[in-house]
Amino acid sequence: KEKENEKEMIWYPYTRFGAAEPVVIREGYKEFLVNENGEKIIDAVSSWWTNVHGHSHPKIVRAVSDQIATLDHLLFSGFTHHPAQKLASMLLKLVPGRHAKVFYSDNGSTAVEVALKMSLQYWSNLIKPRKKILAFNGSYHGDTFGAMAVSERGSFTAPFRDKLFDVVFIDPPVKGKEKRSAENLEKILKDEPEAFASFIYEPLVMGTAGMKIYSAAALDPLLALAKKYGVLCIADEVMTGFGRTGKLFASEYMKSKPDIVCMSKGITGGVLPLGVTTATKDVYAAFASPDSDKTFYHGHSYTGNPISIAASVASTTMFMSDANVMKRITAIGKHHQQFKKTLLESYHDKLDDVRVQGTILAMDLKTKEGGYHFKGRDELYAYFISKGILLRPLGNVLYVMPPYCISEASLKKVYKAIINYLDTTFTVS
Repeated sequence: KEKENEKEMIWYPYTRFGAAEPVVIREGYKEFLVNENGEKIIDAVSSWWTNVHGHSHPKIVRAVSDQIATLDHLLFSGFTHHPAQKLASMLLKLVPGRHAKVFYSDNGSTAVEVALKMSLQYWSNLIKPRKKILAFNGSYHGDTFGAMAVSERGSFTAPFRDKLFDVVFIDPPVKGKEKRSAENLEKILKDEPEAFASFIYEPLVMGTAGMKIYSAAALDPLLALAKKYGVLCIADEVMTGFGRTGKLFASEYMKSKPDIVCMSKGITGGVLPLGVTTATKDVYAAFASPDSDKTFYHGHSYTGNPISIAASVASTTMFMSDANVMKRITAIGKHHQQFKKTLLESYHDKLDDVRVQGTILAMDLKTKEGGYHFKGRDELYAYFISKGILLRPLGNVLYVMPPYCISEASLKKVYKAIINYLDTTFTVS
């Protein structure tokens, strides 16, 4: 009884009142979570898109254990440590574009906050202030106030709308709207050629918007336009980074590279919180001044935490030195493409769209009421939990985004459960 009361003391994120009791997990390994009854659950969404190598990966566990026994934490202003320096060097070799500086924070939202503040202060430091920011309709960049401001103004942000700064939103260049999106952006920039500090975007995949996918060929003209008018391009790679889209970073698909990149989630292998914002030499140059007013006054108590960074060094080392990691990413993408064909051939009457980008497979269930207001969402979630699979639908959007270590047998079990759901349970409403 005491344990039941303890569960009720927690205020869970993104969980409505009256939702089903949370599942208690006692351990995790590879692609599996194990509940308190010893039953295995396939983590087919990588625990909120973070866990890329599998749970409790021995290399990351060892790195964390060694680090905590050596140095747990220190203030990161006036001090530094070797893991932070090593990770910065590794990331700057991998991030698309010629980036020169790494700024550490705590999570995806803070990585975005840092990027937005950098972009605004960049212009302020140049004594050419630009106050406006561009973003995509339907985007999601986090839950802190700056991140909310550049995100979709919907039910997530409604209570805080009057506290959010103004942002100019344009339609993303999804299929059929590529030309309209580019024309809209060009008109906005022509009308106010020196008004916009930055353009923030989720490259190729808009996650929380319902796994909306658009092409590199459609995004490139928008980035080129932004650069033509001097607008700093901020790639929010919090979700798309570290292999999710088939390459290490989604920005690798584009010719135009971002000036600032935000990353988190998979950066530590999904083990510990860490946010990173990288910037080019040109961006940093606006802050490199003896004038103290041009200093970037931003930081967190746990900025540069050695334990989180040790996990990230171990995870990033696997991407850099283990060719099998990218092979597994490619293999998952091929399995998704094959399953996509099956869904399009046999279930087009129940699905509005099926799409794949790298390790991400998403499908829209045909429903009268879509988006986050789809009433069958909780039943959909519960159905897969009952089958020993964690899939966390975005309203009527069902998606699969597994850890890269997932076995073919586990992936087939996920696919089979989706087919069974479409055959036996789901009806078009």
